[in-house]
Amino acid sequence: MERREIEREVSVNKTEAEERKEKEEEEEEEEEAAARKSSTAVCRINGINEEEKNKILHMRAFVERQDPSSKDVDDFTMRRFLRARDLDIEKASAMFLEYLKWRRTFVPKGFISVSEIQNDLAQNKMFMQGTDRKGRPITVAFGGRHFHNKGGLEDFKRFVVFAIDKLCSRMQGGQEKFAVIGDLEGWGYSNSDIRAYLAALSILQNYYPERLGKLFLVHVPYIFMAAWKIVYPFIDNNIKKTVKKTMTFLYFCSYYYTLCWISLLQLGPPTLNYHLQALNCSKLKHESLFNASLADKICGKQEA
Repeated sequence: MERREIEREVSVNKTEAEERKEKEEEEEEEEEAAARKSSTAVCRINGINEEEKNKILHMRAFVERQDPSSKDVDDFTMRRFLRARDLDIEKASAMFLEYLKWRRTFVPKGFISVSEIQNDLAQNKMFMQGTDRKGRPITVAFGGRHFHNKGGLEDFKRFVVFAIDKLCSRMQGGQEKFAVIGDLEGWGYSNSDIRAYLAALSILQNYYPERLGKLFLVHVPYIFMAAWKIVYPFIDNNIKKTVKKTMTFLYFCSYYYTLCWISLLQLGPPTLNYHLQALNCSKLKHESLFNASLADKICGKQEA
């Protein structure tokens, strides 16, 4: 009799334990499902879909083993490298690790100081011009003001990095791209610097992938096309796709076309005259892209 009661009690206790275990497992499954749902929602809000998220996780695990400093890099940066290599984790990881190595050697202080690029600054060839309708920072570059300088190619590379870093620092609200208007008025043989163009292209496509959002070339002389034909074969295939989608050539345009394109980018397409009136400018006033007084905003600190 006692034995039966003991067996019954053991059975009851076992059943209760199993029920508690099943309940705990159900609660864990619900929590995991809620976490997955929340994670998916966050990814969608930030524009990272599930496929990209999984690729980023695998890429991060790999690159962090190779270079622990990659832990400080956000998911959006890794996504840009993935997109630049068609979501191929192996190729994107190699590209990203090369970027980290380059950044440590070429920008050891974490920023390019104004004192390092005085020769290119003196040419006044690049300016900021607010943002476009999508929130992309706009930069206006005057190709006719670029000349070889005594600082050589390395100085120009530092100038390019300084410029791109400043553009990136102006991005807000999840924006990852910038727009460029290249005004080639007055461009001639003295401005034809193929090595500098190739160096700038290499920096853009290898170390700042998926940053170029829109490119306009205005007042393009036919002579420029000879230089363009030399540079074009060196452009990465993904950059070529971007160029084909985003670049517009405007031949022999007046100075006002620069105003018009800035206006169209910023305000939208109602009428060209309206935009010129809205800008209220017979002379375009650019904000200096490299004003030394703004260095603190760019780099966080400034070298004298």
